[in-house]
Amino acid sequence: MMLRKIPLTFLILTIGVACAYAKKEPKYEQARQLTADQAALVQRAVAQEKVLIKSVQLRTPLVETYIQDTRPDVKLYEVPTDDQYMLSRVDFGRDFFDRSYQPKDGTKHGFFKGSLAAMTGLSKVLGLEKFTYNPNGFMEMMFIDPSGFDQQHYEFSFVRREFVGTVRTWVYDMHPKADVKGIGRFYGRIWIEDEGANVVRFNGTYTGPNSEDASKYFFHFDSWRMNVQPGLWLPAAVYVEETQRTDANKPVGLKAQTHFWGYSLKLPTRESENVTVKVDEAVDKSDDSQDVGPLQASRMWITQAENNVIDRLVEAGLVAPLDAGGYENKVLDQIVINLVVPNNLAFTDQIHTRVLLTDTVEVTTVGNTILLSKGLIDSLPSEEAIASVVAMELAHIAMGHHIDTRYAFNDRLLFPDESTFRRINMNHSDVDNDSASKKAMEYLENSMYKDRLANAGLYYEQLADRAKELKALNTPMLGDSLLKADGTPWMAAVEHMAPKLNWDDLAQTPALPLGSWLKTDPWDDTVHMLSAKRYAPMNARDKMPFEVTPIFYKLQHYQDAGVEPPASAPTVAAPGALPANDQPAAAPDNAQPGPSTQPSSSSAATPDQQTAAGGTAPPPQQPAAAQNPQP
Repeated sequence: MMLRKIPLTFLILTIGVACAYAKKEPKYEQARQLTADQAALVQRAVAQEKVLIKSVQLRTPLVETYIQDTRPDVKLYEVPTDDQYMLSRVDFGRDFFDRSYQPKDGTKHGFFKGSLAAMTGLSKVLGLEKFTYNPNGFMEMMFIDPSGFDQQHYEFSFVRREFVGTVRTWVYDMHPKADVKGIGRFYGRIWIEDEGANVVRFNGTYTGPNSEDASKYFFHFDSWRMNVQPGLWLPAAVYVEETQRTDANKPVGLKAQTHFWGYSLKLPTRESENVTVKVDEAVDKSDDSQDVGPLQASRMWITQAENNVIDRLVEAGLVAPLDAGGYENKVLDQIVINLVVPNNLAFTDQIHTRVLLTDTVEVTTVGNTILLSKGLIDSLPSEEAIASVVAMELAHIAMGHHIDTRYAFNDRLLFPDESTFRRINMNHSDVDNDSASKKAMEYLENSMYKDRLANAGLYYEQLADRAKELKALNTPMLGDSLLKADGTPWMAAVEHMAPKLNWDDLAQTPALPLGSWLKTDPWDDTVHMLSAKRYAPMNARDKMPFEVTPIFYKLQHYQDAGVEPPASAPTVAAPGALPANDQPAAAPDNAQPGPSTQPSSSSAATPDQQTAAGGTAPPPQQPAAAQNPQP
């Protein structure tokens, strides 16, 4: 066969035409024409976005970001290799000025190194190098495009109608118009609720200098908003994910969650316990004596310091305010009773529990108040695991390991919120932690949890196993780590009772992913139990201990939040799974899955709450006896 020779000039011309044609290929898919109704909703959403930006600029919410670098794993799909944590408050009214909360040792963890840390630092970590000194690098994950979200800068294509929870939305794809210059424009999908034309979710990325290298500058993210007040939707959370990115020629992934809360921070209120005086005749009034002995005075002085510190932490948005009938009362306080009663611990004042709103795994005591972080509670898999943590804190209180009483002088707490971690010292010494851990074992052995401590030990074993990769998660911002400096647990005696970790043993649930138990109301900072259905793992990849996971909210309008769900007969859960509430009947099959996140939930205990608390709470004087299947 003879090969025909192609003239060089013809070949060059052909290649040139092909390259020219390639350059003329559209950067984005051609937008579909909108109907009049579809275009009108977009126009209303554009106007509402401007209203939302102005609303947020009036507030100074707390912003928490937790990032995990990941690598591929044959058995577990991917595992964390490193992590970074940040907590700050951003003043949107003053050029997005960030005030970073520094830990008590004075160092700055991770990527926050300057006054514009929430802008510049986060931009670097999330691949927004081009916006190092541009507030848009951070702002655009809360807002679609504050400088140009309109029909002059973007093309919109209607996709479908879809329920997100009980909120009816219209879904659109959007991309910048071909003649719009600049980088950092949004490219993805938005969900607009049809009642008020608010964008409730947007999912995608930002554009780079060209479509081919956008991934070098921007990561993909999923941003969610919540209806926190009538007609007011505010940013609630952002999930960022890249399954692969180039880092030192190695494929590395990234997962991150950013949460917002404290939009309506208020000064804490503390009603006096002696606001009323009741006069009765012929009764013993020895408890109403006007005299105070030295020991009682000392304890009252500690209580005064405790109240001052707790109030200051609530004011700073770091501790959840008390919610009548909330998680603290239904679950944590009951676990305290289950330990106090069988051990005959005669505390002069009642022991309280409160939730520290950080994702870091930490715990401490402030006077007679036990502070457990949200990240710690979320990752604890069972009631006995929670009890093992609470037992050590009860030992601290019983053994007199209280906070520095200098905080009884309230002027010592007059400092900026961002200085809280450096100005309030609430961690215990190694000597105190060692003695408290031994006493805690005595409490556990005398309690209803004594036969289930092997399950609790798995948590400490898993925590120690991932301590090297998750240093930021295990670095306390305010209190104590559950691990010693060498990475071994303080409650090592409980850990030694546990069997060896076995990823293939699906009956083992050593630790849960972050966000497994609690949700924070972004408006008033109260915490509530998730009413999400729980499933038993089907494989080792489903376990995900201490890991960051995607965010899915079942949204609802604020006025629907107080409506009690209809009563329904209990359903039988699958082996190893926890029961759940019925889902809203209004949600169709294509509604987004995930836990309900509306802040105002029913005050009745959910099945998950009953499970965590070990069944129906008994009277305060009696330890709980009913036990539940393990999750």
